[in-house]
Amino acid sequence: MESRVVCYNNKMERKFIFSIDEFYHVYNRGIEKRKIFVKPADYERFIKLLYLCNGTEPIVTKLVQGLPPDDLFSLKVGNKIVDIGAYCLMPNHFHLLLKERVENGISIFMLKLLTGYSMYFNKKYKRTGQLFEGTFKANHLGDDNYLKYMYAYIHLNPIKLIDSKWKERGINNAKKAKSYLLIYKYSSYLDYITAGRAEGRILNKRAFPEYFSGKKEFKDFTDDWLNYKDEGEEVLNIPTPRITLGK
Repeated sequence: MESRVVCYNNKMERKFIFSIDEFYHVYNRGIEKRKIFVKPADYERFIKLLYLCNGTEPIVTKLVQGLPPDDLFSLKVGNKIVDIGAYCLMPNHFHLLLKERVENGISIFMLKLLTGYSMYFNKKYKRTGQLFEGTFKANHLGDDNYLKYMYAYIHLNPIKLIDSKWKERGINNAKKAKSYLLIYKYSSYLDYITAGRAEGRILNKRAFPEYFSGKKEFKDFTDDWLNYKDEGEEVLNIPTPRITLGK
């Protein structure tokens, strides 16, 4: 079964078909390249919404404010409408790895997520108008190598915050980069190499191919990609979006 929606891929408007049981890289950035996450509380709100918006039950966010993570990420939200395999939040953009679970699931989920976060952000910072750059963008991950690569692409994004040209020039300090990933709380990287984070309940890893037999294999995979430059993407013919901090 397929659901047809209009979205944007890079700078071209086109018809994009979301199909049940297919995988997608979904992303967007702030309008006029502005920051959409200013303070830690903003990242935390978006992460909470990743969980709360992924269900058929309405959630009144003011009723769950102040709940500790173990309680919030245990709330019943109804039947899931998408499967989330990975995520990463950056100061002016975000990346999600999603699987279409029900008809129109991704479209409904993204509408709830971006509307809810925009309302929160505009109220907090006393602004009006659009927060995100148009509707969300999406790439279909129909190739197995492409899908597996996304686990590295999404989770290695935070390295741009300490070495903005690492993909073009190569990594300067691999040890520093790996250490930074271990303290970056606003992605699902920690949920693949550790256990016990309440935020891990956002993910449904079982809905995605079992590429990694364990934590070590996942970490080795992402570490290997640290040693690649853009040529690695060209070899796989991967149309990765060029969203970078401040660009």
